Amino acid sequence: MRSIKQPGAPSAERIQWVEARGRAFTFMLEAGVPLLEAARRGFAAEGFAGGVLNFGRGTLGPFAYVMPALSKTGENAAFYSETFRPEGVTRTKLGRMTLGTRDGAPFFHCHGLWTEADGKASGGHMLPDETIVTEPFEVEAFGLDGAMFTAEPDPETNFKLFGPVAAASTGARTTSRAFALRLRPNQDFAFCLEGFCREHGIARAKIHGGVGSTIGARFTHGGVTEPFATELAVTAGAIAPGPSGALEAALDVALIDYTGGIAEGRLIRGDNPVLMTMELVLEVLS
Repeated sequence: MRSIKQPGAPSAERIQWVEARGRAFTFMLEAGVPLLEAARRGFAAEGFAGGVLNFGRGTLGPFAYVMPALSKTGENAAFYSETFRPEGVTRTKLGRMTLGTRDGAPFFHCHGLWTEADGKASGGHMLPDETIVTEPFEVEAFGLDGAMFTAEPDPETNFKLFGPVAAASTGARTTSRAFALRLRPNQDFAFCLEGFCREHGIARAKIHGGVGSTIGARFTHGGVTEPFATELAVTAGAIAPGPSGALEAALDVALIDYTGGIAEGRLIRGDNPVLMTMELVLEVLS
């Protein structure tokens, strides 16, 4: 399996996880405020301090983002591009967000694909405070009670990355058992989730959110992304018994690589290792 050498020693804990309770709900992002604040308000209205959300078509402007890029210093296995600030209104195709905290304040990690006002199709990593919601649009959220994604220094990658930590209950209404997860580098995305579910007695689970990166990508439709640095969003994901009865993860994703190449499709199980991180929530169905 492909692997990328990280600047720091691998952590012994390859999956960072916290068990929690949660609930799926929808809300409208408020127009005229930063995307971060609009998301925070939506979660807070349901009694949650954080969680994950999925969205499709929406409008953003002003808008700022970065793309994956090669590291110029060698201090990281890959890095970010310069900041892009396209003029006019950007129309999203899809996005996945992890909403948590960084340095004691609300923060998000959000990847997506979009079309800029001049017609350019692009994607990458949205910047929280420089991205404004232009018109209200609906999002699908999953709030967490008992866990929170918090950005902390990660010696392995030499980045400050979101990972789940235990958190006090906010008293929000919940309906489901859930796990907040962060997958560490150089392990296959699907196999990692399948192993986790087996170890925790989970027969079926649904993925909510899903923000991270893989080392290129290999798709079941035959497509291949060769550039190793990507920004990826999980567009749909589930873990359930396959034809043989063994657990199989079905992972549909969208990504952009550091050359600007965009790809979408279902990942091949066993051939898509994590590059830097992968954050998501597993809702236990059975």
